[in-house]
Amino acid sequence: MKRKSGSRFLYIAIAYLAILGAAAAAAPWVAPYQPTAQNLENRFEAPSFAHPLGTDNFGRDVLSRVIHGSRSALMVGLVSVSIALVLGSIVGLIAALSGGLMENTLMLLMDSLLSFPTVLLAITVVSFLGYGLVQVMCAIGVIYSPVFARLVRAETLSIKTEGYVEASRALGTPIFKIVFKHILPNLLGKVVVQCSITFALSVVIEASLSYLGLGTQPPTPSWGLMLKDARNYLIQAPWMAVYPGLALALTVFCFNILGDTLSERLNPRVYRR
Repeated sequence: MKRKSGSRFLYIAIAYLAILGAAAAAAPWVAPYQPTAQNLENRFEAPSFAHPLGTDNFGRDVLSRVIHGSRSALMVGLVSVSIALVLGSIVGLIAALSGGLMENTLMLLMDSLLSFPTVLLAITVVSFLGYGLVQVMCAIGVIYSPVFARLVRAETLSIKTEGYVEASRALGTPIFKIVFKHILPNLLGKVVVQCSITFALSVVIEASLSYLGLGTQPPTPSWGLMLKDARNYLIQAPWMAVYPGLALALTVFCFNILGDTLSERLNPRVYRR
C-alpha cells in the first residue's frame, strides 16, 4: 500500500512539473495577457471570467504573471543546479583523486562555504555581483556547489577502491578514462537525487532574494516579487499573495517528492521494505 501511495504521489508530482514546464516554455502563447500590461481601471479586481486569478495593484493579470513567473523560477533552478553540479563535481573529483594537501585544502574551502547561512551567503554574493537574475543564478550555483563536492568526493573515495577500478589503473588506463567510464556512471544515481533536492532549494532562494529586492527586478514577473507586491494588500486583495505562494509551494513540494522517491528507489534496501 505504501509503495502504491508513493507511486501515486510521484505521478502527480511529475504531471504537475510537466504542466508547469510546458506552461513556462509556452508562456507567451498560454498567458491570456501580457504580464506587464497595466490597467489602472481594473485594479484589485477579484477573480472573474476575464481574470481567473484576479488583478494586482496595477491592474495586471495575476494568472499571466504567475505563468511568466514560472519561467524565472525554473530557469534559476536549472542554471544554478547546473553550475553547482559542474563546480562541485570538479572539486569533489580532484579532491578524491589527488588526496593529501590538495584534498584537505579544497574540502576546507567547501566546508567554509557550508558554514554560512544559505540566505545570508546568497545576499552577500548578490550584493557583490550586483542585482539581477543572472547574478542570482551564479550566486546560488556557487552556494550549493559544496554539497555536490562533498557528495562526489565521498562516493569517489568509495568507488576508486573497487577491484575493477584498481584493475584499470594497474593496466595503465588514463585517469580521465577511468573517471568517465567507471566513476561518473556510478555517481549518476545519487547526483540526480541531489539535483532534484537542490532544484527545489534554488527556487526558494530565488523567491526569497526577489522578495528582498535583490533578485528579479520589476517589471519582470517573479513569484517572490509578486509576494513582495502583495504584502501591503493582504486584506484588500488576498489573491495577489495566495496564487504565487501556492505555485511556489507546490513546485517545491513536487520536487521534494521527486527527490525522496528517487532516493528510495535508488537505495535497494529501502525500496525492498
